[in-house]
Amino acid sequence: MKYWLMMGLSVIFLAPTEVFASPGIQALTVTTNPDGSEDYTMTLQVLAIMTALSLIPAFIMMMTSFTRIIIVLSILRQAIGLQQSPSNQILIGIALFLSMFIMAPVFEQINQTALQPYLSEEITSKEAYERAKQPMKAFMLSQTRVRDLETFVELGGYQDQVTAPEDVPMNVLIPAFVTSELKTAFQIGFMLFIPFLILDLVVASILMAMGMMMLSPMIVSLPFKLMLFVLVDGWNLIFGTLANSFGMG
Repeated sequence: MKYWLMMGLSVIFLAPTEVFASPGIQALTVTTNPDGSEDYTMTLQVLAIMTALSLIPAFIMMMTSFTRIIIVLSILRQAIGLQQSPSNQILIGIALFLSMFIMAPVFEQINQTALQPYLSEEITSKEAYERAKQPMKAFMLSQTRVRDLETFVELGGYQDQVTAPEDVPMNVLIPAFVTSELKTAFQIGFMLFIPFLILDLVVASILMAMGMMMLSPMIVSLPFKLMLFVLVDGWNLIFGTLANSFGMG
């Protein structure tokens, strides 16, 4: 929740100053700092944060490890041959809590460098946002392929402005990060599909050799795939692989 609070602070700077500068209303006063930046009243900041809650699902899916995890889990369910088990709610819950575990070091860094100083009124809201952006940017850069970065830098026309990956703006980094996450997720999903596909082929060949043409190989192979997944401690392997794919361990 601390991280989502920090992400909500960015919405404050998207609204024009004139909206907040209504005279005669103490809750909507604007304070101008010596360096020219502006701070808004806490009441208005809380309102902006509450408004930003509608964007939190997009932040969760597009800027964290959630995308890779949920795609891999969905492919795994399809590879085993299960249609509704685990349910979508279960998969989303697993992906959410596993994402919180993987992103915990990033969240802690944001809390120490941005959230706590801001709550202590040691820094302004704009400074807190800039500090919170750096750990997220570092995480996404570590998971983004250079080729994907180059593609979106060229599409956005930032060739002259970007000389190193650290110079890439967030509006370019986020789509590049999502593209890399999708590719990685499908690569992991492909590797998961292979053993279950081989088992399906073996069962289908045996049934054909026995002359059981009318019996669906999927029905026969399903219990064997479940048994194989349990015997190799599949959930532990999947979660461990996903965590290690983000550089943990």
